[in-house]
Amino acid sequence: MSENVSRVQRDSKVPVVNLPNALTVLRLLLVPVFIILGLQQSWPALWASFVVFAIAAITDRFDGKLARSWGQITDFGRIADPIADKALTLCGFGLLSYQGFLPWWLTILIAMRELGITAMRAFFLRRGVVVSANQAGKLKTFMQMVALGTLLIPWAHFVAMNEANEGWVVMLIRLGQIFAGIALALTLYSGVMYVIDGARLMRASSADEAGAEAVRESASEDAAEESSKRGVAGQHVQS
Repeated sequence: MSENVSRVQRDSKVPVVNLPNALTVLRLLLVPVFIILGLQQSWPALWASFVVFAIAAITDRFDGKLARSWGQITDFGRIADPIADKALTLCGFGLLSYQGFLPWWLTILIAMRELGITAMRAFFLRRGVVVSANQAGKLKTFMQMVALGTLLIPWAHFVAMNEANEGWVVMLIRLGQIFAGIALALTLYSGVMYVIDGARLMRASSADEAGAEAVRESASEDAAEESSKRGVAGQHVQS
């Protein structure tokens, strides 16, 4: 089983209420604030939207690291952390497409991959298996955050202050769009890796179930045979 795939820790003694999980929940709560501010037309609101996004992105950097270093890894954190990441990044990409910085097809492709993997995680969770982020998934999340952070800065404000700034502002926006293209490639690649891990896990689960069924059938046959022997022995005693 891959290192990012494990059984549900039903007997875990780590408390769910801890700082890493609190940071994850905070990131979820910041998402609507970030979107509401980003939809405003004033420069202060747009700058505030970027600051909120940056704070949420920083919590993503620290919650997992704190959980590992403090030994506070929980199933809630392993499940909620990717969900918080997806909520933040998908809303960010949607906002940038709405503002015209990114094409909608890019956002739709990323959303399809993210929602598909979330559905796969839910499928395995119902079977007692937790699928957390793999290395490719962590890299794509980092690249998505870099692309979003670059493009969510209200660069047009610098042009509004001085039109001479337009040249370098356009260059930085193009750079952010390149980052978004790289993030898309990593997003699709990591999605394929998750599917491969999922298929491997399905085969392993099928093999385990087949083995368990064989053991049950063997035990049932042994019990029937033992019962038959006892019945024969009883007949000999009576005779």
